[in-house]
Amino acid sequence: MALNDIVALNAVIPALKVNGKKQAIQEIAARAAELSGLSERTIFETLLQREKLGSTGIGHGIAIPHGKLPKLERLFGLFARLDRPIDFESLDGQPVDLIFLLLAPEGAGADHLKALARVARLLRDSDTANKLRESRDADALYAVLTMTPSQAA
Repeated sequence: MALNDIVALNAVIPALKVNGKKQAIQEIAARAAELSGLSERTIFETLLQREKLGSTGIGHGIAIPHGKLPKLERLFGLFARLDRPIDFESLDGQPVDLIFLLLAPEGAGADHLKALARVARLLRDSDTANKLRESRDADALYAVLTMTPSQAA
């Protein structure tokens, strides 16, 4: 599963300015609502409910907030590089500066899990994470996110 099937260039935010976790979730929910046509409130509440189960901050400055939505047609991704790192209650206690939002249709099942695993693998790769942190515009970020593993080598 290629990430360009999940995230579009217009779903890449190169320098999101937020002061905390809740604001970050609010901002990415608003942008996801604009692009998906779904309710911002529904997206925001779905993401907050998931965070209550445990932080989606997976460590190394990375968070992958995610959830399932009944009216969503297909997997939807949005990437944000934060202007400055914020506390995301991550598993390793490190502040987060890279956020990948993943929304899935309610019945997505295995596809949702495969996409989550793919995103986590990509972002946990230190070379990829460094390239994302060094990139300053949406085009460059999108290129890093959607390159195939052979291009990354």
